[in-house]
Amino acid sequence: MEITLSALHGRWTTLVVRELLRGDRSYSELRTALPALSDKVLSDRLAQLAEAGVVERDRRPGWPPRVRYALTPRGHRLGPVLQALWDWGAEAAARGSRAGSGHETSPVH
Repeated sequence: MEITLSALHGRWTTLVVRELLRGDRSYSELRTALPALSDKVLSDRLAQLAEAGVVERDRRPGWPPRVRYALTPRGHRLGPVLQALWDWGAEAAARGSRAGSGHETSPVH
């Protein structure tokens, strides 16, 4: 579990993976999809994910050079992991809003 969390550490990393789960993207497509993300952070996250074996960078010859980012098979296996994290967060948020409205919820043991 720590290895997985290490590969996904850092703000925005899961959102970069989410975008790549939708298909391969160019750097500019990722920037458009994540407008609040700075160029430096996006570059750092892509390098981190490539180092972890989650993302591959495909540079095509020509001018200007075309670079596409895609998930590796290992990266695609993160899809269900991220979905489970999203589901857990959505459930926790729903419980929090019920608790704020006076409904009591019992803790999960």
